[in-house]
Amino acid sequence: MQTIVLTEPGHLVFDERPVPADPPPGHALVRVHRVGACGTDFHAYRGRQTFFTYPRILGHELGVEVIAVHPTPDAPSPVAVGDHCAIEPYLYCGKCIACRQGRTNCCVNMQVMGVHVDGGMRPYLTVPLHHLHPSQALTLDQLALVEMLTIGAHAVDRPGTAEGETVLVLGVGPIGLTVIQFAQAAGARILAADVDERRLAFCREQLGVEHALLVGDALADQVRDLTDGDMATVVFDATGNPASMNGSLRYLANAGRLVFVGHHPGDLSLNDAEFHRRETTLYGSRNSTARDFRRVIALMESGQVDTTPWITHRLAFAQVVDAFPKLLSPEAGVIKAVIEV
Repeated sequence: MQTIVLTEPGHLVFDERPVPADPPPGHALVRVHRVGACGTDFHAYRGRQTFFTYPRILGHELGVEVIAVHPTPDAPSPVAVGDHCAIEPYLYCGKCIACRQGRTNCCVNMQVMGVHVDGGMRPYLTVPLHHLHPSQALTLDQLALVEMLTIGAHAVDRPGTAEGETVLVLGVGPIGLTVIQFAQAAGARILAADVDERRLAFCREQLGVEHALLVGDALADQVRDLTDGDMATVVFDATGNPASMNGSLRYLANAGRLVFVGHHPGDLSLNDAEFHRRETTLYGSRNSTARDFRRVIALMESGQVDTTPWITHRLAFAQVVDAFPKLLSPEAGVIKAVIEV
């Protein structure tokens, strides 16, 4: 089968690989139909992705069809041949201290498909059965968006985002946009900020965000004015930019919660006096859990989460090697690109 491999930063190639054999016990063989291209893939292409090794088959946002299943006697299969599924791409050990607490998203021995192990930019792959999340109602396009949406859902749950409070989302790339969707679902009032006016326009026009603000020297004053001097009770930084993350306290209310959703490979430096003056609660948010997948799929099936605006670009599998670099340009205006396999 033809497979797309990132051999080194900036170098995608087609490579012939064998089709996987019949799945081992506890696994399924799936046919990949859709692959969402995400920030992780773009960072890896640029050589800036943490925890990443080359060569690697990218792709962890997947809409797939089950081809064969091999359940074990003590664990019946959650899926059947022909089912369409989203894949939970976080391969956790189930035994470490995080997994024993149900925090599988931060497993000590985590292997993420498309990052630590090969992902889905290929027609077929083998997946543990309990990492498949079926839906009879969602399209393959929608299933390829589920993993991305779970990142925002998990992040919004981390600080216990509540109805009526004011949330500031810094960085409205795809992950920041998912944070907005689920903060809206929680009943929060949304302020969004970014350096890209086109992304802010998407917030206003597609997500109904009233206050989409351009990042600049006046941003703190704007947040202060819009909150009657209180500032935001929760700040989500989805930029992965150290300057933004280091400066995020300036927008936070006293007794507020700060959530780092985007991550940076180096050190961060928060002003300790400001951190303590606010008695800040700081959260990291990493990946998501099976519970998040089930919740997001249910919200999508019910129509409470609308995915209609998301997919702005499509690529045929044969176009990826040549066209992928073009997606990285800000001028391309990509919100979400989907590869049709």
